[in-house]
Amino acid sequence: MGGSKLLRRGPVLAGLGLLGLVLLLRFGNTVAIALENPQPSRSVGTPARGELHDGKRLPSRGENFRAYSDLGALLGRNAVHHKVRDTVLDAYAQLARERADVTYVYGETGWPEGGSFEPHRTHQNGMAVDFFVPVRDRDGRPHPVPTHAFNRFGYDLEFNARGRMAGYRIDFPAMAAHLRALREASRRHGLDIEVVIFDPRLQPELFASPGGGALREGMNFSRRDAWVRHDEHYHVVFVERG
Repeated sequence: MGGSKLLRRGPVLAGLGLLGLVLLLRFGNTVAIALENPQPSRSVGTPARGELHDGKRLPSRGENFRAYSDLGALLGRNAVHHKVRDTVLDAYAQLARERADVTYVYGETGWPEGGSFEPHRTHQNGMAVDFFVPVRDRDGRPHPVPTHAFNRFGYDLEFNARGRMAGYRIDFPAMAAHLRALREASRRHGLDIEVVIFDPRLQPELFASPGGGALREGMNFSRRDAWVRHDEHYHVVFVERG
């Protein structure tokens, strides 16, 4: 009798387990943020060889942005220096007013304690952030870039030299607006943008887009290919003002 009751309860228990997993993925990062040490962050070393003390996680989502992966955020692969966090969120708030139709997606950043961050060669001191390119669908409508397990959470996407792939094209004006907002927000929070790593073959498309030409002034873009192609995302390195 007891065994038959357990069998009948099995689907219910499995459902509760699945619900718990869904809730953990959806809200786990939010709980982790609430439990963070309030002390200011401290970066040591460089993005390629460094540490981060009291790193702060980015929220998994907001009015006009989301993380590349709830699982990645839950694991803590979205931590940065507190000034970088404030800069990123300030820029998104500005874009919510300027480009309310666009949902931006950020990628990986680093561990809360910094250090080695496989498979990346950098992201070690909390001062670097990957941002996925904003895209439009084949009908020209803004669409969050698709990031899921089957495309390595977005990092396996491949755009051609004109910024196109099956069903999507890079929204260069929205990307330019984001970089301008990051530059302005970084100055408000005591930072500068040291370099933007983005596929050199796609940079002419960015600079030719509305608002893109102004990025040439005072913003350093990589001129050489990185060790992996940066076409689906742009890697932004911040530095504290001396």
